[in-house]
Amino acid sequence: MIKSLVIVGDFVALNVLLLLFLHIFSDWLPLYFRQSPRLAFLSANFAMLISQYYFQTILHYRRVGFDVILKRLLKLTFTQSFLMFFFLRIIYNKGGFFWFMFVYGTALFLLLTLMRIIERGIINHYRQMGRNTRNVIFIGNDPATLELYKDMIADSTTGYVVKGYYADEKNADWPSSFGYLGTIADFNTIMDDVMKTTPMSRQVPTVDEIFCCLSHDESDEVVRIMRYCDKNIIHFFYVPRKFGNFRLNLQPEQFGNMSIFTNHREPLTVLGNRFVKRLFDIVFSLLVCLCLLPFIPFIALIIKLQSPGPVFFKQARTGLNGKTFMCYKFRSMHINEDADLSQATLDDPRKFPFGRLMRKTNLDEFPQFYNVLKGDMSIVGPRPHMLYHTEIYSELINKYMVRHFCRPGITGWAQVCGYRGETKELWQMEERVNHDIWYIENWTFWLDLRIISMTALTVLFPDKKAY
Repeated sequence: MIKSLVIVGDFVALNVLLLLFLHIFSDWLPLYFRQSPRLAFLSANFAMLISQYYFQTILHYRRVGFDVILKRLLKLTFTQSFLMFFFLRIIYNKGGFFWFMFVYGTALFLLLTLMRIIERGIINHYRQMGRNTRNVIFIGNDPATLELYKDMIADSTTGYVVKGYYADEKNADWPSSFGYLGTIADFNTIMDDVMKTTPMSRQVPTVDEIFCCLSHDESDEVVRIMRYCDKNIIHFFYVPRKFGNFRLNLQPEQFGNMSIFTNHREPLTVLGNRFVKRLFDIVFSLLVCLCLLPFIPFIALIIKLQSPGPVFFKQARTGLNGKTFMCYKFRSMHINEDADLSQATLDDPRKFPFGRLMRKTNLDEFPQFYNVLKGDMSIVGPRPHMLYHTEIYSELINKYMVRHFCRPGITGWAQVCGYRGETKELWQMEERVNHDIWYIENWTFWLDLRIISMTALTVLFPDKKAY
């Protein structure tokens, strides 16, 4: 229902926009467009029909972020504009449409974006009122079950109503709001009672989705629940169990005709994605290096005047696949014996005045664009750590080495989210690692651009942790 209403709204918005161009902004329209607008309207609506077939709305999905909705909307408007341009060229057999299509496509995207914001707000409010909800029960008392429950109730706009959980033992540490419904045997009794009736006489189930988190030893029980769900039009989901504090974050992959699961999926394993990222790294780094070249003598002079020693600081750090490389920076500290062991602190006496300014504005990191050109680093990625810290934290944090599946970066998702600088406590490094792994598993070119723009702002508004 929601999906259909949104699609109808897109067609209404399209025709309203065309009417505005025809009657108010007619100067943007080619003459032959104004002379026979019916064909133009027909072309636009036919183009929208095709575009909706391939990129129809996903606004109604309960587990989708607004960034994903916008990306799909961008594909929808681009496809519609391109097809409309193609049809108009065939119909009128004349040019003059390029600038109109550019302005029209931009206007359509902005209009539909505004509509998506309003539509999403209406849907969220509707679900918060208790409408368009999905009733859910859980099977099992694994910690992963509680984690999923907390995610569901954290955002009421998803419209999930959790009825409770069935497990052989009640977990006394779980919140009372997550109600205990009975044992697995109790749930089996319910399934038996329902399955005894004929399909046509069964009542509509009061549960829409079942999330099952049982061990492989209980595979017969899992299969039984799946069959029950299939016969009663209930969506079944299997939740991977946690082993201690380690969750199997499994992602499906196709291996021939079989589906297999991996605990890490990296978009950068795709050759096309790696090519785009590397090409951008090279072009962007060349531009930065060319712009920086005239300033290097002045920076070198100030460093030399304030602190005797080399202009550049190089240090062995851990890179892609755990390999060691030499990372370059403008030297911001006096020469000292602790350079390869100790992180910089807020009032670190090793820093000289200009070095302190460079660290505040990230100017000291600029020589790392040379590392990018060499292929040791990327512009965006997990920050490379000293070998000493890699050795220590790889023993303390389970997934620490996973961050090396990707080239290290001059800046990264963890840094722009506030996890940079000195790590006084273990949890700070754990959060940094979690953000690095999230970046690796959710990489997009647009995410890189977002991180770069957020980093650029720190030049004007220095991060308090940049020291």
